[in-house]
Amino acid sequence: MRATKRLVPTAVAITALPLTFACAPKSVADDSPTAIAALQAKTDQAKPRDRCFLYAELVSQMTDLAGKQLSSGEYGEALESLRLVRRYADKTLLGVGDNSRKLKDAEMLMRHTSFRLEDILHQASYDDRRDLEETLKELYKVQTRLMMQVFKK
Repeated sequence: MRATKRLVPTAVAITALPLTFACAPKSVADDSPTAIAALQAKTDQAKPRDRCFLYAELVSQMTDLAGKQLSSGEYGEALESLRLVRRYADKTLLGVGDNSRKLKDAEMLMRHTSFRLEDILHQASYDDRRDLEETLKELYKVQTRLMMQVFKK
């Protein structure tokens, strides 16, 4: 009886584990160079009202890529990725209007990206912090403006 009580929760946890991965949202983006290039092309060809969210996705993927580059010691590539993050963050705001699609999703994605960049900042060396802080300030500015636009609707 006692062994059965321990076995049931374990069996439930084992069977539920694959379901969590199957039902997980697509928050784990592919940050490979080909996936980023495909997203860049998709963003360039998208309608103006769709670009806000697509640029937010680019910011998210490029931030993940910069974090991986910093952790693997590729500092030059990471600085270039952070420069692109700032550029895409600025472009996120260009076409924002009342008819933008997924504006709230873009704001939430930008908030999560800011949190991830903060984690990267805390793990980075002192030399890399200036560029990371500059990028983080830019993301906060964009996130605030997106949030104001969401509440304006």
